[in-house]
Order: sequence, then C-alpha cells, then structure tokens
Amino acid sequence: MDDYKRWMCLICGWIYDEEQGDPDSGLAPGTRWRDVPMNWTCPDCGARKEDFELVEL
Repeated sequence: MDDYKRWMCLICGWIYDEEQGDPDSGLAPGTRWRDVPMNWTCPDCGARKEDFELVEL
C-alpha cells in the first residue's frame, strides 16, 4: 500500500490528497506533494503551496 499523504490549506481548509491529485489543475492522481509545482495555488482560495500543512492521519 502506498502511503499517500494529505495536505490542508491553512487559509480555507481545502485538502490536497496525493492519491486523488487535482486533475482540474493538471495534477494527475498519485502526484506527490513534493512534485506539485511551486506556482500551483489552492483551487478554492488561491493560497500558495507554502500555505499548506501536512495532515497527520
């Protein structure tokens, strides 16, 4: 089992799930957080990647 992680936007609470990716933004399912481009932004509020924090499961 792959240990996909989830990252939460500290501004609006939107969750980036590595397993699901963000296909609407061009991030295929399985895209690891480290591989998300630095210029990617939260699809809900536009926050930057640095405004996300790892969600511990």
